[in-house]
Amino acid sequence: MENKVKKKSALPNVTIWESCDASISIAIEEFSEQSAPYSTFSRRYPILRLIKEVIDPAVVAYMKTLPGDYMGFVPGAGREMRYSEVTRLLGFDIMVRVQRQLLRHFLKTRDKHTSRDKCFIATLESLADLIFFCMYKQPKNSTAAADINLNTQRRQGFCEFCGNLTELSSFIETLMTGKPNNIELTEEIKFELSHKYCTEHRPQLMSGEWNPAYKQAKRSLTQFNVELRRLSLQCALRAIPNAQSGDQLVDAYFFQYMLSQTLSPSDKAELRNLARLMVDSKLSDNKKKMLVLQKFGFSQYEIGQKLLSRKQLPMTRQAVSKALSAIRKPFLLSG
Repeated sequence: MENKVKKKSALPNVTIWESCDASISIAIEEFSEQSAPYSTFSRRYPILRLIKEVIDPAVVAYMKTLPGDYMGFVPGAGREMRYSEVTRLLGFDIMVRVQRQLLRHFLKTRDKHTSRDKCFIATLESLADLIFFCMYKQPKNSTAAADINLNTQRRQGFCEFCGNLTELSSFIETLMTGKPNNIELTEEIKFELSHKYCTEHRPQLMSGEWNPAYKQAKRSLTQFNVELRRLSLQCALRAIPNAQSGDQLVDAYFFQYMLSQTLSPSDKAELRNLARLMVDSKLSDNKKKMLVLQKFGFSQYEIGQKLLSRKQLPMTRQAVSKALSAIRKPFLLSG
């Protein structure tokens, strides 16, 4: 594993790897120094423009020093596309995923542990880090809402209702990684593929009929965003209950549930799919309370006395038993 060297910059989380190409390293440092007013949200200072002006020339110069077979491991290089152009086309999140996927393929099939290969790996890892943190870059005096990252993720490739890529983003990712071959992104295909929804959640089926999965997801969108926020908050601070639901028992459920998970805030697709499964499984807050009280050792009768039914009366033991038996296995608390 290559060592990493932290550089002081306006993007403090950007890491320049130790063996990174010197010209790319200088470009990243220059980018960081100029980046303060730039962001993905600014019209006056769009961060893609800064990537085009500062990073593109360095990447082009570096690629000219490499053999031709290295081009297939850099998004768009084989098609003579600039780094900023591919990033604009794919979106920041997908660009990072594509680059990491190609790097894994390079390590398995091409890496011979030479100094050139080490430099190549370190250079692309440094660029991937830069693109990843551009996704969260706020302008110096930003007043963006707290959930702006979630909205940005949706614009950059996630289905509005889950963690799958939109149909168009999925197609572009396949195209940029070279599988399948001999496919061109025509205007007809762009028109047919949804840029907001995945195949599962597209509004209309190929037959022209309305998709019931779309209707269900549309009705539950508000609850989906609520569960996604809770999951993301708890991931960010695992040591204490941090779901911020407004109810101690619900917060305790998310705390207990995440103890058995390995998800981190960067696992955006997985968190979105988990939130979708939680909503589709009808895991209500009342059921979450039942699970955590059961975890704490309360009997079904005692749980019923602590919780209220829809008629605002204590729940019966039978009602609690029926509700618990309907909960899907993935959401049960261990122990």
